[in-house]
Amino acid sequence: MPKVDVYDIKGKKVSDIELADSVFGIEPNENIVHAVLVNYLANQRQGTQSTKTRAEVRGGGKKPWRQKGTGRARQGSIRSPQWRGGGVVFAPTPRSHAIKINKKVVRLAMRCALSSKVRDNHIVVLDQLTLDTFKTKGLVEVLKTFHLENDKVVLALDEANGNVELAGRNLPNVLVGQYNHISVYQMMNAKHLVITKTAVEKFEEVLK
Repeated sequence: MPKVDVYDIKGKKVSDIELADSVFGIEPNENIVHAVLVNYLANQRQGTQSTKTRAEVRGGGKKPWRQKGTGRARQGSIRSPQWRGGGVVFAPTPRSHAIKINKKVVRLAMRCALSSKVRDNHIVVLDQLTLDTFKTKGLVEVLKTFHLENDKVVLALDEANGNVELAGRNLPNVLVGQYNHISVYQMMNAKHLVITKTAVEKFEEVLK
């Protein structure tokens, strides 16, 4: 079992914790993680692009000139794709880009993401994360304590915490969320994971 130190928000070690091998100690599977990331990004697409084909463009019902004898190329409609103002060939229409993926695969990808953070030593476990105020500088001081102020960080909480969530809202490189609301994409997009001790236990309970 991997063992990591547990700190308070002042950066002082208070204890250590053994992480479950089945959640934080597996060999990351790049193919599984890639599949879940593709699924997540595809599901973010709106799919609202729309243009008109020659059948949908208004006008063009009359043949512009007779078929033969003019010396010009034959034309059947001024709304054909080669005409200015004409329709679009193979026009894109609104559709869903969603990709179906099994929940078991998503959970495995999350275990891979958590294990990669432990393997790369990019995880910080806090005994608890509480702030007296919702001001951003309070959270910045915590990040500076662990030299994370310039890195992308995901803060995983065990429950809703208004002050921490408001404090992190103005930091573009910090994502604050409850452990069950953080996606694999957000986990992999951040360099460091800062997580509370209770959130570690809840991750292990959910992902085992």
